[in-house]
Amino acid sequence: MTPRGLALRAGRIAAVVLLIAVTAYALLLLTSVAGHAAPAGPDGPSAPATPAPSGGPISVQINAPDNGPSAAVVTLIGITLLSVAPALLLMMTSFTKIFVVLAMTRNALSLQSVPPNQVLAGLSLFLSLFIMWPVVSDINTHAFQPYLNGHLDFGGAFNAASGPLSAFMLAHTRQEDIALMTRAAGLANPANPAQTPLQTLIPAFMISELRAAFIIGFVIFIPFLIIDLVVSAALMSMGMMMLPPVMISLPFKILLFVLVDGWDLIITALIQSYRGG
Repeated sequence: MTPRGLALRAGRIAAVVLLIAVTAYALLLLTSVAGHAAPAGPDGPSAPATPAPSGGPISVQINAPDNGPSAAVVTLIGITLLSVAPALLLMMTSFTKIFVVLAMTRNALSLQSVPPNQVLAGLSLFLSLFIMWPVVSDINTHAFQPYLNGHLDFGGAFNAASGPLSAFMLAHTRQEDIALMTRAAGLANPANPAQTPLQTLIPAFMISELRAAFIIGFVIFIPFLIIDLVVSAALMSMGMMMLPPVMISLPFKILLFVLVDGWDLIITALIQSYRGG
């Protein structure tokens, strides 16, 4: 290569190196200017928005468009009734009397767990529904259905429902028990039994039911007590004092109860005791 060619090649290389250096310097200069630029300040707070005026006082609608109770209110009332249903069943129906009589019958037969409590409770429940069905139908016709249809408010439905229940309890409550609970509550004597408030009528009704149940239980115990006495005297006369009399008298008690159709007699007597009232 000639000296002139070497000189031209060296000049081109120098020009390329100079162009690269200028480009790198320009890039460094732009980066430093951007890094030292002052950050933009935050925006100022905006003015609060003026609230829109309300259309009036807040109201809660509990009735449906047809003036009946809404589905939410009916559901709430149903849940409340289910929570207090056991207490209402014990205090204001014939369940307590029937269950006590059946339990005393089981004890008179010297059977501690036969029939079990679940069977006695189930039988008492269905017998109570059978006895209370006219009252339940009356409440459904004059209180529950008018309330659902919007013809009565809750207070009117409660008054309409308490009427048949009060009439049922008054028909099977002694006046002595009403007077006892009235004196215990410190209230004035009502002008007539129909004006007795529920807070004194309900406990008086329960006392009367327990009294009637114990009277029926006493009558049931008598024949079985006679069997126990006869068996015990027979064992004593034979010198078999170590043999429990209950073990010998139990088959005779069951046989007597089956021969006289004891369950039918007891259930019929319980039903007739309410029909008579």
